[in-house]
Amino acid sequence: MSRDHAHGHGHTATPRRRLAIAFTITATILVAEVVGALWTGSLALLADAGHMLTDAGGLLMALVAASLALRPPTPSRTWGWRRAEVLAAGAQATVLLGVGLFAFVEGVRRLAEPPEVTSTGLLVFGVVGLVGNIASLLVLHGGRRANLNMRAAFLEVVNDALGSVAVIVSAVLIATLGWYRADAVAGMLIAALIIPRTLRIIREAGNVLLESTPRGLDLEEVRRHILAVPHVRAVHELHASQITTGLPVLSAHVVLEDACFMDGHAGEMLAELQKCVAEHFELGVEHTTFQLEPESHASRERRMHE
Repeated sequence: MSRDHAHGHGHTATPRRRLAIAFTITATILVAEVVGALWTGSLALLADAGHMLTDAGGLLMALVAASLALRPPTPSRTWGWRRAEVLAAGAQATVLLGVGLFAFVEGVRRLAEPPEVTSTGLLVFGVVGLVGNIASLLVLHGGRRANLNMRAAFLEVVNDALGSVAVIVSAVLIATLGWYRADAVAGMLIAALIIPRTLRIIREAGNVLLESTPRGLDLEEVRRHILAVPHVRAVHELHASQITTGLPVLSAHVVLEDACFMDGHAGEMLAELQKCVAEHFELGVEHTTFQLEPESHASRERRMHE
């Protein structure tokens, strides 16, 4: 006996309006920083401009992915485009990782041979970048916990803001002390801010795509809870994964006493199992698929899997 249960998927849609505003601000800062990097010859500003370029592209991907995720399921795509936001976040973080590695390597080179950098222009564009980053952070803050896509976008803007601070500090050091290596140090600092966060997003996106068990869900604990339900004799083929952020799914074969099928009690058991999984775990698994089997089916099931 196989039954499927769905409560209307608990996936929170990406706040598209926030993403659109953040993209507009980021694209504007990008243009300003490209001009500033060409004018001043600053690595820090160039690295920040590269960061802003990937951020603008990432926010655009996030915006497109958020729109695709709203498309309804079809017979050929039974979950619709729900995983578009995970793919966008992973691609966004991968490109940003390349920018971080380039900035770090170039920073090492410039420490040995520091070029002259125009401190005044560096300071101006650093301040412009910081103001824009703060505006984007305020826009994205309210929706940053919606899903992986929004978290990736928010983290990138946080990195941008810290990068702008590094640019400003390097400009002040160059203007007051004439220490041109400050620009290279700032570029390397921006790289150090970029790399760990991008690796984290890549890992999280990879976990979803590899259908790893969602973080915070202990399958052995799930098994114990199901086995504690009256009339349940065994649990096997227990699996859990995420279709996308905020949409965990769980399936299992549950062996019941034969009497449950003889007296029509199996339907009540299904409701009890669904309630058990939905209410007892912090992750709140609402989309479950249970295959209910009588004890007499156990020998046949073993032969099928041998």
